[in-house]
Amino acid sequence: MAASTVNGSGNGARSGAQTLVLLSAPLNAPILRALQAGPRKQVELRREAGAPAQTTLRAQLKKLVGIEAIAKQRRDRFPGVLEYELTDSGRDLLFVADTLERWLGRAPEGPLTLGGNPAKAAIKALAEGWSTTMLRALSAQPLSLTELDRLIGALSYPSLERRLAAMRLAGQVRASQGSGRGTPYTVTAWLRQSVAPLAAAIRWERRHMPQTTVPIGQLDAETAFLLTVPLLRPPTELSGSCRLAAEIANGAGRRLGGVMVEVDDGRIASCVTQFSGSPDAWALGSANAWLNAVIEHDIDRLELGGDCRLATALLSDLHRALFGAGRDQSAIRP
Repeated sequence: MAASTVNGSGNGARSGAQTLVLLSAPLNAPILRALQAGPRKQVELRREAGAPAQTTLRAQLKKLVGIEAIAKQRRDRFPGVLEYELTDSGRDLLFVADTLERWLGRAPEGPLTLGGNPAKAAIKALAEGWSTTMLRALSAQPLSLTELDRLIGALSYPSLERRLAAMRLAGQVRASQGSGRGTPYTVTAWLRQSVAPLAAAIRWERRHMPQTTVPIGQLDAETAFLLTVPLLRPPTELSGSCRLAAEIANGAGRRLGGVMVEVDDGRIASCVTQFSGSPDAWALGSANAWLNAVIEHDIDRLELGGDCRLATALLSDLHRALFGAGRDQSAIRP
């Protein structure tokens, strides 16, 4: 899986984006799900995947074998029957597919089917917005196209306009009222929830393809926190400041990527990336420790300090907002 582009667009990919694009292909998730029940011959996979063209099926099988998500095995007598089976990497990739499918099922205009054209368009818009840092800019505050153009010098105005239009069409951003020239765009609740499939994809890449995929960076950590924290609903009796920070490898050293969160009687009063002042509480750990905390609610590898009740409540809500079963999406503000 090439680490340089997203969807063949020529844009530099950021962590997790390539895996989501990989799963947007119509046959990959059905192949993984079919193999979950046990090894299958190619003819069986073709039948269970809806009888696609032989050449298309072979191409996708070759791709999945190439990333070691599935394996080929010869069984029975010589020369044997060729079967495909799921690997540990493939089982983890299936978790990413399931998480992506749950997110697509919450699309504002109605559920999207993984592998369908509307879902592919939504995933492409997400992957490009993430990889071009448009999400980093919009996660901090509503911005107009002109303001985005000033902030993101690597893309031309027409390229930004096309990507913003794709995100708006997919229901990931919406126009809002502004006081100045130009229409500001703000992220939707559904786009905030996309941190779930992104986190699952990033963890899969770190576990199974660390040498050929892009590691998580400081901007990725900041964007994920900025998008997710507004979804949190801590207990009303909690107030105070909390620093949520991931240690990001930076050459020979490390940098912190995260946010300072201010909670006022259970309400998220502010969420900024500046680590100024002394917080009442903090949670610190590696990017991998944060991924496990958010996905599995495994906080044992995070360092907590100060008002641990506040830090623990925010960590629990991070998990519930993105991966909690039965989450009431109607309670999440746009």
